[in-house]
Amino acid sequence: MNETRTFSDKVWLVLKGLAMGAANKVPGVSGGVVAFVAGFYEEFIYSLQKVNRKAFALLFNGRFRSFFQYINGRFLGLLILGMVISYFSVSKILDYLIQHYELYVWSAFFGMIIGSIYYISKDFGDWNRKYLGYLLLGIIAGVSISFLEPAKENNNLIFVFFCGMISVSGMTLPGLSGSFILILIGNYVLLLVDSVNALYDTFSDIFRWDFSFIDNTERIELLKVLTVFTLGSLAGLVSLSHVLGYVLKHFKKATYAVIIGFITGSLGVVWPWKDKVYEVDASGNILLDAEGREVVKDFNRFFPSEFSFETFLAIFFIIVGIIIVVSLERFNNLKKKT
Repeated sequence: MNETRTFSDKVWLVLKGLAMGAANKVPGVSGGVVAFVAGFYEEFIYSLQKVNRKAFALLFNGRFRSFFQYINGRFLGLLILGMVISYFSVSKILDYLIQHYELYVWSAFFGMIIGSIYYISKDFGDWNRKYLGYLLLGIIAGVSISFLEPAKENNNLIFVFFCGMISVSGMTLPGLSGSFILILIGNYVLLLVDSVNALYDTFSDIFRWDFSFIDNTERIELLKVLTVFTLGSLAGLVSLSHVLGYVLKHFKKATYAVIIGFITGSLGVVWPWKDKVYEVDASGNILLDAEGREVVKDFNRFFPSEFSFETFLAIFFIIVGIIIVVSLERFNNLKKKT
């Protein structure tokens, strides 16, 4: 693992972290796919795998430099820095774009996932019955998750910790969207919108030297939820990486076949043409969440019935998404040669 990184390498790593963090926040998109296409997936998994008993022994014995080197700290630190920054910058922009240009955003993501499938499968090699079976299992799992019905919100802290462990699945398992899983278990708005906004507002208040939020029970509760969610995410990253590290080491090709299938199956989640189905009460009125947003229950996916200018733009953005991934692959290949 390379610890002697140039300044441009460090900046590039932070940007990769930005992309991973932003992708993981968007329902249906996996940060792990970004890691895969950008060429650092295995280093990411094996670095996380180093957070083990030996690492904690080094830390508790005060051997901080050895601990930092052992866990590939520079790599993980820069990547995580990018992810953190994304939650207060890129992901905010994405929220705005999805709200105002939803069709085109989903089209671009759809194209990027198609490009990712090409990228991962092009060097796979020969497909035999066994690997085709793994591919089919991945597709079935991806499609099945796409059509599950969302549950209700739950702010129980034990459940929130569990949500944290699940949410990072998209970081470590390409094709599995952690944020989409949070929608399915009912806690997407609570954990990736309300609690993050509460932290953002708290930082803003502290910057203005305003500590009145201490008496705001709702704000404090959201910050408590975010803290537990973060701890769960860290626990999930480490535990999943150990499992995946073992699987990649002993069953690499089979794992890649399942991942390709899973990403293919997840295309239904980001299908651009879909109508929202809202949660309604007994009187037929659309329910609103605590922030006044309409609660989405499900999506009705459809094929466009006419070739309008809007449809043309959507197809254009699908192509743009494919080009972005293919260009990223070529850029990485040029970087390796130099």
